[in-house]
Amino acid sequence: MATTTTTPTTTTPGPLTGAPTFTRPVERPIIRTLRRFRRHRMAVIGVITIAILVILALVGSETAALKQNLSQANQAPSPEHWFGTDRNGRDVFARTLVGGRVSLMVGLIATLFSAFIGTILGAIAGFYPRADMVIMRVVDIVMSFPTIILLLIAASILGPGIVNLMIMIGLITWTIPCRIVRGQFLTLRESDFATAARVLGVSDTGIVVKHILPNATAPLLVFLSLGVASAVLIEAGLSYLGLGVQPPTPSWGNMLNAARSVTTLEKHPWQWIPPAVFTVVFVLAVNFAGDGLRDALDPRGSKDS
Repeated sequence: MATTTTTPTTTTPGPLTGAPTFTRPVERPIIRTLRRFRRHRMAVIGVITIAILVILALVGSETAALKQNLSQANQAPSPEHWFGTDRNGRDVFARTLVGGRVSLMVGLIATLFSAFIGTILGAIAGFYPRADMVIMRVVDIVMSFPTIILLLIAASILGPGIVNLMIMIGLITWTIPCRIVRGQFLTLRESDFATAARVLGVSDTGIVVKHILPNATAPLLVFLSLGVASAVLIEAGLSYLGLGVQPPTPSWGNMLNAARSVTTLEKHPWQWIPPAVFTVVFVLAVNFAGDGLRDALDPRGSKDS
């Protein structure tokens, strides 16, 4: 006759009644954040959509995107050319994929550059009251100008191009992460752990880098997620105006430039609809993912079961 063995559960008696109490295992913060994020269905869909778009952008053939064949110019979508061809006979599908690679690269690098500048200046402003006045007045001056005016001025100075475009976007949009980081530092610099570090003789740099900055990254991560979408839109707008990525290198923005022609807008919609749809889908997906990340990182979010 077979016997079954069971593993005894170790319990500890209660402090007063002697009844056993069960302690819930401590959950790591990153696991709790991921679990909260998974509850946000639209955020999960957004992440999956972003992953698909990134994979498509990486597998796009640059050779096919740049290859011209004037004998096949302005052809409608067909089994040979899924999205048709443009006025130079280039495959619109291949150009859309490669253009996505360029637009996403510009958006990501420009946002990281913006966050890098904003984090440094925001940390200095939030930690040192004397520097706060100077840096915040510069932020107020930059934010008082319309973004498009600053971008046009920067484009006229630096000139068009992928590298210049990333620099321009970073130099114009750094004020947002600067305000975010400054607000976090103003709250955390007087916290108990920062005070304890000062008592122990930790330098200001050590307090900022080891203690305050790691606790101020949550809203910065949300900015990074949403900032990429904003940078992609800025790239699309500047490239549409001819001030961003220059042909023949494709980007979603300069592909939309074809829609400036009334003939293309009405008779050849396949040349501008794909990059427009991809841009809208990517921005929506990033916004959904950013909302989910914000809710997951918010300590005042819904209670865990």
